[in-house]
Amino acid sequence: MSRFTVGERDFLMDGTPFQVLSGAIHYFRVHPGHWRDRIRKARLMGLNTVETYVPWGLHEPRPGEWTDSGALDLGRFLRTVADEGMRAIVRPGPYICAEFANGGLPTWLFTDPTVGVRRNEPRFMRSVSAYLTHVTDIVAPLQIDEDGPVILVQVENEYGAYGEDADYLDALTAMVRDAGITVPLTTVDQPRPHMLENGSRPGLHRTASFGSRSLERMRTLRLHQPTGPLMSSEYWDGWFDSWGMYHHTTSAEESAADLDALLGTGASVNLYMFHGGTNFGLTNGANDRGVYQPIATTYDYDAPLDEAGRPTAKYWAYREVLAKHTSVPDEVPDVPETTPTGEVRLAAVVSFPEAAFTAMPVTATHAVPTFAEIRADAVYVLHRSWLRRPSASVLTVGEVRDRVHVVVDGHCAGVLQREDHATALTLPPVTRELLLVVEDQGRVNYGPRLGEDKGIIGGVRIDGAPVVGWETVALDADDVIRLSRTPARPESPSIPGLTVSVGTFEAEDTRDRFLDVSTLGKGTAWVNGFCLGRYWSRGPQRTLFVPGPVLVPAGPNRLVVLELDTAPSATVRFVADLDLGPVED
Repeated sequence: MSRFTVGERDFLMDGTPFQVLSGAIHYFRVHPGHWRDRIRKARLMGLNTVETYVPWGLHEPRPGEWTDSGALDLGRFLRTVADEGMRAIVRPGPYICAEFANGGLPTWLFTDPTVGVRRNEPRFMRSVSAYLTHVTDIVAPLQIDEDGPVILVQVENEYGAYGEDADYLDALTAMVRDAGITVPLTTVDQPRPHMLENGSRPGLHRTASFGSRSLERMRTLRLHQPTGPLMSSEYWDGWFDSWGMYHHTTSAEESAADLDALLGTGASVNLYMFHGGTNFGLTNGANDRGVYQPIATTYDYDAPLDEAGRPTAKYWAYREVLAKHTSVPDEVPDVPETTPTGEVRLAAVVSFPEAAFTAMPVTATHAVPTFAEIRADAVYVLHRSWLRRPSASVLTVGEVRDRVHVVVDGHCAGVLQREDHATALTLPPVTRELLLVVEDQGRVNYGPRLGEDKGIIGGVRIDGAPVVGWETVALDADDVIRLSRTPARPESPSIPGLTVSVGTFEAEDTRDRFLDVSTLGKGTAWVNGFCLGRYWSRGPQRTLFVPGPVLVPAGPNRLVVLELDTAPSATVRFVADLDLGPVED
């Protein structure tokens, strides 16, 4: 057994200075069939440690229903890190940000708006305690003093940018220590004085998050962490993408030079990200600082490994820098395989609203319920009201979170979008049915709007009069797949909005693929029941990554598409490479 401690100026491994050279790989953003490959490539670049967050909301989607198998097998991931001869850092939050839905916090926490979030409030802390017990049951036996890989565990995440509840941080610290975590505990904050002070406590080692001007940021950190090793535990080597923006990139040469300066001081580092992966399964977060911006499906991050796990120019630039500061293996990653191409013809299966109201439980309500009032973990909520309006009228809502298709007698009358702050729409005459299809495009992951409710907030009015008497169904991603089991209709050259479509294709082997979605409008795609994530014609990304392990070689593979808007073509293609969109000039 080894011992990992915080020394006067260095991290110490059995009393010997140890410079942590880490890279972030989120196990929940990478197919388990790819874990070993990505971890191995981190070692071959010269890193000695792998870091990961833990997403509470995925592990406990409903109160008391804990899962840690398959894609969420944290223990297996950490053992794979150890098998590659590397160390591990675990960051369980409970809040993780990570551009992940709700900052990793489960949606059911917020069905009661009076529950305190990220503070020492009894109901919140009872749930946090149960969560951390599950996590530490996995992590504690895998600590380095138990012959495991884990050398550091982080408490909370950039708390100094959110609050100043010292009792909350103390309570979290006590929870993880009482649960058997013996390795050093850290915090991370941006290198601003008030954040560094409010985000940590005695007994927790301060680290910093930044992506440039390393020497300046390290000096600021040293003022607030006067002893012990300096560490950038989030060295931002790229950035995330949001729908409707460009694909973010940074200069490999400039980033490598800054990393070289940082390591030259003897500081430790965790590259955020080494490999970003993908927001599979509609898990992307969002930002809202006056304008709502949902995060894209890709989490490529312009990292050393791209979304498909292939070395980029940044990988080789960083490897050259790391070779100045540590021993780098002679072995290098294999040349990436060529990617299969081909096309898939989609055939409409069923109207999404029609199938949803037929297959799902229908709830009758007086007013339109929010997501929290009907089903907190839903991604789509559909409301219909039977009414008659012989002339055109104006529909208004209090607030849209996040996107609403307004459908009159089976025809889309328009779309209300949160980012537009849209709350009104002109309706044509209604002879039978008013339908509202509400989409959660991603829960805010940072700032004061964390945990907010979704749906139509404040009710629905027509010409100023409340609309009452609604039928509502709520669906998550798995529910949509079940709707696709209806036999397909004849093929057509395009796909109408609010339609579930299906296509089949052959795969000779399980090489990864890239699905070109540029011919589609807006929606979600699945292959063999595995949710690839959202697509949107506004970009930036024009491809969805298809992990090879989800494919069935020499057999039919099933592509399911939920098209919300309209797709001008019912043909989609597998293309030779990722297309993450235009970059900033």
